[in-house]
Amino acid sequence: MNQAIISAIQDKQVLSIWYNGGARLIEPHCYGLSNAGNELLRCYQISGHSVSGQHEGWKLMTVEGIQNINPSGDTFIGPRPHYNPISDKHIPTVYAKI
Repeated sequence: MNQAIISAIQDKQVLSIWYNGGARLIEPHCYGLSNAGNELLRCYQISGHSVSGQHEGWKLMTVEGIQNINPSGDTFIGPRPHYNPISDKHIPTVYAKI
């Protein structure tokens, strides 16, 4: 379990991370385990690198692939549109969520 991610969700902190080849700014929304036992993070990416070419929007990331997790110093006010706080089919076991 990653306490930095849990704290960021609880405090609504924007995180600066390195993921899949580049720096990104994200708003973490839901963190937990997949059915296969992989730690996953559902987040809204504000800006930064994107393999898909979508530099802003919803992302599902493997926590194993995230490096250099740091609070950016900014916070966000709450869930982004289209976030389902009741359930995320990809994260059936939840450690923390907004």
